[in-house]
Amino acid sequence: MRIVLIGFGTVGQGFTEILRDKGDALRRQYGFTPQLVGVATRSRGTLMAEDGLDLNALLEAIQKGHLDTYPNNPGVTRNLSTLELLEQCGAQVMLEAGTTDLQTAQPALDHCYTALAKGMHIVSANKGPIALAYPELMARASKVGKQVLFEATVMAGTPSLRLAMQALAGATISEARGIFNGTTNYILTQMEGGMSYAHALAQAQALGYAEADPTADVDGWDAASKVLILATAIFGKQLKLSEMTVRGISSITSEDVEAARAAGERWKLIARVTPQGGTVEPLRIPVTHPLASVGGATNAVTYVTDMLGEVTLVGAGAGRRQTGFALLADLLDLHRLGV
Repeated sequence: MRIVLIGFGTVGQGFTEILRDKGDALRRQYGFTPQLVGVATRSRGTLMAEDGLDLNALLEAIQKGHLDTYPNNPGVTRNLSTLELLEQCGAQVMLEAGTTDLQTAQPALDHCYTALAKGMHIVSANKGPIALAYPELMARASKVGKQVLFEATVMAGTPSLRLAMQALAGATISEARGIFNGTTNYILTQMEGGMSYAHALAQAQALGYAEADPTADVDGWDAASKVLILATAIFGKQLKLSEMTVRGISSITSEDVEAARAAGERWKLIARVTPQGGTVEPLRIPVTHPLASVGGATNAVTYVTDMLGEVTLVGAGAGRRQTGFALLADLLDLHRLGV
């Protein structure tokens, strides 16, 4: 399988590490032999190699700060634009792991459209194109007979979308609700242990859970983007952020946390989506509720179904290898289809 990777930050590097470390096992167990023929970054260079890039050398180059430090092997082409790379690389699958833009989905959306026009399947960790352009993306993919897979966009490698779209096929899902942001869940867990909001946020940043600018996490927008994806993928409903109620956790005080504890409850940032719409807001839920026991940076989703009642899945919601694994799982699905 010839693969081109767009975006070589945390997720792209995590995925490449998995291919490097598990390559032999994947070949033996599944007959899966992926070949990375191109990599594009925003500002640290682009590489293309018809015979495939050396994964160790690729990871070493990015750790040095720029793909220009990749060895001058025969057949390596450098510094193409991303669109030029997509036009020329001859890949069968594009992995989109670039930066998410929830206003326009660009430039990732153009990458997706170009990849489909060149006859590639798409595997995306980028939430933008799925959240904002799902119907058009799927229509274009269907027209050219290609797949668009996006497990990595919700709960990283924990198979939340596979559960809804494959394992629960045949059941009617009336609601999905869950904890879709590890940063806020970590902060609330620490506050319950006695920390102030400011101290818990600083610790989350020190541990790498939160960015230097944590707005997308603590104000609920990251969780809201996952609501958009669930709404369109499960219910066929195209929501807009401007139409949703979205509130974060920055106004929750230690006194609020203590009051909830005294009442046998716990604060969680709960995202909820139904065929009628979606919300993200901090709620007090009983400590006996399945989502109340989800602590730290862990994520969870509960699907409400007609056949099985409530089905809850708990697992990692972020991380370089965890998200990289979701990309691998989608590639293995394509491999099973004969790509």
